[in-house]
Amino acid sequence: MYLKHFWKHGENQRMWLNKLKVAIVQKDMQLLESLLSDIPELDDMVEIENAIYLLKKATVLVESLKDEAAVSMQQLKKNIDFLNSTRAGSKNILDISS
Repeated sequence: MYLKHFWKHGENQRMWLNKLKVAIVQKDMQLLESLLSDIPELDDMVEIENAIYLLKKATVLVESLKDEAAVSMQQLKKNIDFLNSTRAGSKNILDISS
């Protein structure tokens, strides 16, 4: 009974590590978030080292995506400002009200 529970616990740890790898490779932030909210207790030293490595990779991924989002937001703001500036000063040639 104990061996069966221990084996199942180890299988869950390996599944979690595999899902973490998939989330990083696919840049799946929803899966990554769900995995980080439910980190299993790791017993095996190799699995602990793998988890540390993968969590560092996940941190790099999140920072990278955050930086990309910031650049995109800046570019969008510049585009909106540009569109607003070109629209504000233009008058319709056929407008005879002036």
